[in-house]
Amino acid sequence: MWHDHGVTIGPAGRPDLRDLARLRRVRDRMDREYAQPLDVEALARGVNMSAGHLSRQFKLAYGESPYRYLMTRRIERAMALLRRGDLSVTEVCFAVGCSSLGTFSTRFTELVGVPPSTYREQTARPAPSGEGMPSCVVKQVTRPIRNREAPAARTHLA
Repeated sequence: MWHDHGVTIGPAGRPDLRDLARLRRVRDRMDREYAQPLDVEALARGVNMSAGHLSRQFKLAYGESPYRYLMTRRIERAMALLRRGDLSVTEVCFAVGCSSLGTFSTRFTELVGVPPSTYREQTARPAPSGEGMPSCVVKQVTRPIRNREAPAARTHLA
């Protein structure tokens, strides 16, 4: 093992267990505080790492940058809010911590396969009494797909 700016690198070029614990704290904070204005510098300060090293180690550990992870969490929450049907797309955008409607809509479309307004129209229908899916099933079925992988044919989700 060798050390590089406070991060211990194991033989496979991956963070060691102590660093994974710090990265897990960052990920858990993003899961809890997704609607807050989070940036890599603030996240890194919270675990005594530099922003650059946090970004590199997070990507090594989780396969994506902290920003992409946070945006996926925000889009997941946005999907749930849009399914409720009582908020506009703009209200949902700001409720999940996004400050740009354009960026939110673009990322939502990349991950889900349809724009947020279309998703809201297709899914914001109350389920008949006793026929709704349990929330754990809804969450799994409607989980956003990362990295522009949404199939083009996936346009009707209801």
